Amino acid sequence: MNKTEQSAGLSEYADSRLANDPPLRAVRAFEAIARLGSVTLAAQELDISPSAVSHQLKVLEGYLQMPLTERQGRRLVLSQHGREYYRSIRAAFNVLRQATEHLAGQAQTRQVTISLIPLFGMGWFIPRLPDFIRANPQTEINVVYANHRNYLSDASDMSIRFGNGQWAGYQSEKLISGQMVPVCSRAFLRIHGHIDTPEQLLQMPLLHDEERTTWPQWFLLQGVKRPLRRSGPLFEDGLLTLAGVQAGLGCALMREPLIAPYLESGELVKIFDLPIDDGRDYHLCVRSDSEMTEDGKLLQNWLRRAASGESSAG
Repeated sequence: MNKTEQSAGLSEYADSRLANDPPLRAVRAFEAIARLGSVTLAAQELDISPSAVSHQLKVLEGYLQMPLTERQGRRLVLSQHGREYYRSIRAAFNVLRQATEHLAGQAQTRQVTISLIPLFGMGWFIPRLPDFIRANPQTEINVVYANHRNYLSDASDMSIRFGNGQWAGYQSEKLISGQMVPVCSRAFLRIHGHIDTPEQLLQMPLLHDEERTTWPQWFLLQGVKRPLRRSGPLFEDGLLTLAGVQAGLGCALMREPLIAPYLESGELVKIFDLPIDDGRDYHLCVRSDSEMTEDGKLLQNWLRRAASGESSAG
């Protein structure tokens, strides 16, 4: 980008921005390019010309003073800075879309939106959801992702959150335990042999969910004082950790209620019934400043019964 283009971009930005705001139209155009992988597709989605999309990209690059894309042959791809920027703004755009969808859907009074952590949805909520739908066919369920690091999905009627139960602006109640147990795949045991004692796990490849400190804490809890090598793959969340265990990469400490279907099918094996509790559980949360709809209350009460039934059965 030459200095004339940069100056034009900055001038357009200065004419329309609020204090400290980036050029929002340009950011929107860049997000569409990054998500769709094409200026042409971004133009079709935004209902503007490809040249207008390219111009907005130049405006943003001028504001940031760095290239966000680069040419690879005839293809336009994200630069390293572009990939980093897209990762940062993607969550904000998801929140914006969810909030807009939620508000637009309020006219549909039978719709309830719930935000979930992916592994909670796959391992606990969705397998039970048919029971709720059969009992409440008139209620429309909208399931969206919850970002467990900062919980930006505030547009939801309710959310299942993972942590200590304290979130500003929300009323929360513990739904299910977050205790972890050591597990591996059945295929892993066929290759490595049966594991009889916690000490034997020291010789096995270990996988880490979110952090590398949990395994040492578990070994200490079992009285195993030999130093543990903290090597082995580290996964960002439980869903990726589950995929690693299923692939036979090693043993992992996983939250038992969320992997129950895989334990019941025999795909995964609980190596020891020796749990560790890190003080974090799964909580049912609703906003303190809004009234729950009748259909929301139906889902809320059903969640409580489902969790309570398992607790009493256990």
